[in-house]
Amino acid sequence: MDLKKNKEIIAWSLYDFANQPFTTLIVTFIFGKFFVEVLAKNEIIGTSLWSLGIAITAIFVSFLSPMLGALADSGGYRKLFLITSTYLCVFATIGLYFFHPGQVFMFGSTEIHVSIIALVIFVIANIGFEFGTVFCNSYLSDLSTNQNIGKISGYAWGLGFVGGLLSLALSLALFDVSNNTDNVRYINLLVAVWFIIFSLPTFIFLKDKKPQKGLRKHFKSSLNSIISTFRNISSHKVIVKFLIARLFYNDALVTIFAFGGVYAGHIGFDFLEVLILGIVLNISACIGSFLFGYLEDKIGVFRMLNITLWVLFSSVLLAFIAPFFDCNKLICLPSDLQGILNPKVLFWIAGIFIGLMQGPNQSGSRSLMARLTPESKKNEFFGFYAFSGKATSFVGPLFFGILTSAFGTQQAGLLVVVLFFLIGIMFFKSLRLTV
Repeated sequence: MDLKKNKEIIAWSLYDFANQPFTTLIVTFIFGKFFVEVLAKNEIIGTSLWSLGIAITAIFVSFLSPMLGALADSGGYRKLFLITSTYLCVFATIGLYFFHPGQVFMFGSTEIHVSIIALVIFVIANIGFEFGTVFCNSYLSDLSTNQNIGKISGYAWGLGFVGGLLSLALSLALFDVSNNTDNVRYINLLVAVWFIIFSLPTFIFLKDKKPQKGLRKHFKSSLNSIISTFRNISSHKVIVKFLIARLFYNDALVTIFAFGGVYAGHIGFDFLEVLILGIVLNISACIGSFLFGYLEDKIGVFRMLNITLWVLFSSVLLAFIAPFFDCNKLICLPSDLQGILNPKVLFWIAGIFIGLMQGPNQSGSRSLMARLTPESKKNEFFGFYAFSGKATSFVGPLFFGILTSAFGTQQAGLLVVVLFFLIGIMFFKSLRLTV
């Protein structure tokens, strides 16, 4: 591989390093927990609002991704869209810093609670993040071959989790969140600055074809391309089956990412413990991404993904039953076992295995899509890839919120995740691929 190609691969991989802190600190571990427990009026209302925000993001991205992907193909706007999406996320994330508990905003004579405004800004940031991921993913086919695609994809995911890990460690070092939860707001600024700095190599060194004039023409061409793809989708039966399977298991992962910190709070974790949990999970995610990237090229991406799905299913099931090991709820073990098998310990075990498998699962899914996708349709098909990941991804978070409200506990909401993993596994096994 020539030096120029290596430089582009590193630049492309650094985007995962740059954007992972948003997922880690904003969505999963810190801001989500801060929103539900501090900004919202109470945890049940906060959980419902947070689930709504995740759902709105998913609906918006799922329907626009195919169109924007096709437009990038025909008009050469891929890099422009990538940069625009990134800075939309960055500036909205900065905006999250300015919200304090108990704030009330006046729009005319109407009072709007701070949680509503904060949720709107978060949704904007999350939409920018998701679109940036779509356009970044579409470069993978340009930068790899069938022989090294697993290693490159796994390397990028692993580097992403290194970014998440370092940002967590930096947050722990810089901000005291044990006594002053208001310090959590500064983490938003850290994420924004991190994203700005480390995405620059991607924008500078990643090459793209020169944008062509005539946006209207390319928009029409993009629409026709999508219609044509739908008409001929029967000729890509394997891709369709894979996207259906991913639709379910990715929805489960989206729900985990959205409510990981919230559910940890339900178990009894405070902000400091959640930060430490995040560090440990990112270490396990780094290990999993790097190891399984090489394993994928040894045993095949299909077998590797099948392993990750079964481990993820088992781990979420363990997280669901963990709260029952509380003497005040259901299972009261002898005192000498309570220090070994209690809700926090069981959640730690579940979390570590989820961390080990989430990176390989997402990386493997990305590389499998690249292996199956026709060269001439790579951006458009990655748009559908995003669509499969988002088309129903509002269902998991939405039902998580609904069941939490109905039963007054986040534990009920986690059943949605268990079910979606199980359905995803059933569809995935029906592929019977040898790649």
